Amino acid sequence: MTRRFKGLIAVASVTVLLFACVGFGVHAASSENDGAYRQLGVYSEVLQRIRSEYVEEPNFDAVRNGALHGLLESLDANSSYLSPSEYKAFKSHKSDYHANIAATFSKRFGFAAVISVMPGGPAEKGGLQTGDIVEAIDGKSTRDMSLAEITSDMIGERGSNITFSVVRPRKAEPQKIVIARDDFSIPAASDKMMDNNTAYLKVISLNKGKAQELASKIAADTKSGAKRIILDLRNVADGDSTEGIAVANLFLDHGNITSLKGQKFAKQDFNADPTKAVTKLPLVVLVNRGTAGPAEIVASSILANARGDVLGDKTFGVGSVTKLIEVPDGSAVILSIAKYYSPDGKAIQDTSVTPNILVADADDSDNTADDGTDDNNDQPEVKPSGPKVDTQLQRALAVLKNKTS
Repeated sequence: MTRRFKGLIAVASVTVLLFACVGFGVHAASSENDGAYRQLGVYSEVLQRIRSEYVEEPNFDAVRNGALHGLLESLDANSSYLSPSEYKAFKSHKSDYHANIAATFSKRFGFAAVISVMPGGPAEKGGLQTGDIVEAIDGKSTRDMSLAEITSDMIGERGSNITFSVVRPRKAEPQKIVIARDDFSIPAASDKMMDNNTAYLKVISLNKGKAQELASKIAADTKSGAKRIILDLRNVADGDSTEGIAVANLFLDHGNITSLKGQKFAKQDFNADPTKAVTKLPLVVLVNRGTAGPAEIVASSILANARGDVLGDKTFGVGSVTKLIEVPDGSAVILSIAKYYSPDGKAIQDTSVTPNILVADADDSDNTADDGTDDNNDQPEVKPSGPKVDTQLQRALAVLKNKTS
């Protein structure tokens, strides 16, 4: 056994033991420790077999990085390993650049998945869609990229291009999409008065200050005669969890909004402050598969406290607090250390939010962005004519029609 290989086994063994301690706790029983050591023996045996029997001399740096990437991703989509070079690029992108593509990502089936794209942003203009599975970014398979690396790569110099290889239904081959990074300002919340004195509120992101924006609009709409409220959180996946809590509090004058807890993270309960509630009007919250993170905190709290109806599709499922840990060799680990829980005790990241009124999103059945031909027979596809009907919004209006505060 070469000195380099012995070193690799030693480093890998220590690394696996480190993560075993993180995952199972330092006060595990002796039988559990014995199990951890047995797993180290299995890991060393696998490495030895790779060295002695693989078809060619393996690249052990790639083997180690791949093992660590897989180890972290087996925990959850938000946990990541960054090699020294990846961590250097990660820090550089965060400090040196501000242009981005205005889209939110996660990992699904091992690949990058688009949770949502912001209206009017570079991603939408370039053709990227909510629900897209991204096979490769700039020629690199997203299977080999952590979520931290994927999100970091979205940031860069203004005007620089990023190339996506996107897998979509009814397409035999991945579709190439090129998007130019650009400065993007998140639009303010919008509102309008609809039928039956219903105020319709729409946000793009729950970034800082959004709760105050919504509070002002609710006050103005109420003064104008609003008797009911629709809060549209569809495709809202970006923002700050504290802002999601603040938005929920606008509609709740009592009860739990969310809880935060982890193995070694002291439980925190976030309860509604009655002085921050601004309305008791009947409420419907619209959600879909592009609803994630802070927006899920809002939806789950409204639903669990029976404050209103949640209507649409099941949400995506994002909700954890992460911690970045630097490793002496220049690499870094990003670990989920706590999860957000709905008032009924369900981890939002694990269970998502299921509406009490399920209405499919019309866009879900047409998330193909094709060129008007069928790949199987090259015949023109017949597409519906006329304006698209927002079935979820229409159903929300119907639900609220006869409700009064």
